[in-house]
Amino acid sequence: MCGIVGYVGSAVASNRPLDVVLEGLARLEYRGYDSAGVAVAGPDGMKVAKKAGRLDNLRGELAEHPLPAGEAAIGHTRWATHGGPTDANAHPHVSYDGRVAVVHNGIIENFQQLRAELADHGVTPVSQTDTEVAAHQLALEMSHGGTLLEAMCRLASRLEGSFTFVALDRDDPHAIVAARRNSPLVVGLGEGENYLGSDVAAFVGQTRHAMELGQDQIVQVTPDSVRVVDFKGNEQTGRRFEVDWDVNAAVKGGYDTFMDKEIHEAPTAVAETLRGRTTPDGGLQLDEMRISEAVLRSVDKIIVVACGTAAYAGHVAKYAIEHWCRIPVEVELAHEFRYRDPVVNEKTLVVAISQSGETMDTLMAIRHAREQGSKVLAIVNTHGSTIARESDAVLYTHAGPEVAVASTKAFIAQITACYLLGLYLAELRGNKYVDEIATYLDELGKMPDRIEEVLGLESDVRELARSMSDVTSVLFLGRHVGYPVALEGALKLKELAYIHAEGFAAGELKHGPIALIEPGLPVFVIVPTPRRPLLHSKVISNLQEVRARGARTIAIAEEGDSEAASYADTIFWVPRTTPTLMMPLVTVVPLQIFASELARVKGYDVDKPRNLAKSVTVE
Repeated sequence: MCGIVGYVGSAVASNRPLDVVLEGLARLEYRGYDSAGVAVAGPDGMKVAKKAGRLDNLRGELAEHPLPAGEAAIGHTRWATHGGPTDANAHPHVSYDGRVAVVHNGIIENFQQLRAELADHGVTPVSQTDTEVAAHQLALEMSHGGTLLEAMCRLASRLEGSFTFVALDRDDPHAIVAARRNSPLVVGLGEGENYLGSDVAAFVGQTRHAMELGQDQIVQVTPDSVRVVDFKGNEQTGRRFEVDWDVNAAVKGGYDTFMDKEIHEAPTAVAETLRGRTTPDGGLQLDEMRISEAVLRSVDKIIVVACGTAAYAGHVAKYAIEHWCRIPVEVELAHEFRYRDPVVNEKTLVVAISQSGETMDTLMAIRHAREQGSKVLAIVNTHGSTIARESDAVLYTHAGPEVAVASTKAFIAQITACYLLGLYLAELRGNKYVDEIATYLDELGKMPDRIEEVLGLESDVRELARSMSDVTSVLFLGRHVGYPVALEGALKLKELAYIHAEGFAAGELKHGPIALIEPGLPVFVIVPTPRRPLLHSKVISNLQEVRARGARTIAIAEEGDSEAASYADTIFWVPRTTPTLMMPLVTVVPLQIFASELARVKGYDVDKPRNLAKSVTVE
């Protein structure tokens, strides 16, 4: 969740370390904005500045109390886990002897034991954080002799939980040492300087050359070298890769918010996710397939594990994969999966969906699945992420960086990837003929233009949101693939506008939720295509039922649907002839825009909703 950045360079006593770190923190602030801080080391020793609140508070502190020039710097933007968002709890934390500064992402599960040990050495922490405890323990390790790298090896071996630690030594400002377990860390490779970050956005403005680190590894970066070891100090090799997007992809590009920008990038996200998926003979290919075709043909059950928005993409996958492949599909919330003793074996394919590829609940779920003999296929948006590395196959969404906390284009790209997976399995298992697969791919290829068409409704959707600025509750109804869209529409309002919002399967309405309907209550209804008459008629009946009880009805329906229009107070049209299974790619767009605008008119920060972080890297 927290954002981490580090820099070390060959220029002695310059302002570049602090400038680079602050620039990286600005790009990582979406990972946490409860507090921010920096530490700079150089000829004048090590100095630290940190402030609760947004990064601008730290900038103000630095303007009033500048730090001296240095050779290395580390920085942190925090999403609070241990201890509230205060100056004292902000990172970096400095050891009792002033020698070591540490920033940290994750949770140390045995920190109470480690904290108790400090008392024996006369050390009393001044914050509530587990991070400060680790900083003091690291200094104690160094007091026994050896380098910062050696001390980090000893400490990391004692820690339990999930963590990325980045440490700076006052007495050796030419090196930064970092350790990772179950938490993201990437190295940026420069010339005469090197970088660290919790993701590549931390340094993509400086270099697009990067190195990923494996589980339980420690890295030491100097201006001219990168050394990787395991927790026992054995030499390791990191995998180098190129970042396939530039810094311009992480700025707002003229939009008021990152979320607005990312909503408009959905057509490109779909197109890029589809690009290069066919082989010369017309077959389908994924990115990194390390599961044999024989194993995939033998699969008799698929379980999708994900959280939040990604789980709703998994619900769409269930409809598509079961229809195309005739394989039963279950959708599990990742944080519940391993605790309920699920029935998985070597004939179960587990599909993990995560934008960041670092979602801790999902990571722990796939580890459990692999322990039970299942193969795991990951759908992620981040190259080099932990989930991608620990899975047997990977399908990248290629949506580019998503900065706003509330997911939009990544959700649409995840659904697109799920369709590709379904078609790949249908082709491999012989459920669909080659020409049928080609037809579906052709329809998917038309979806970017169809999404663009729906984006043309933006001004009308925003006008509706402005007219509803005083609403305190909204309901969403959907059936078939419209149901997960209803769930996603409700989640977006909860995340952004902080109001009561619920999504229901439309058929459940008369089994209880209809009691919530009262005059003036806004109800969004995702209406299926009239080309599915039975499905369509059922939802039209639901639309009639809520309108008859005084609800304000807003329909998302296919162009020309006269029945939907006759029972809707407001209607937003999506392109006609969109295949039923692909409807979520267009029907969710007005709901994303609506949530964004309602949050805006209520005066809330659209990109950084309260209490949330972009990537949940603790379980």
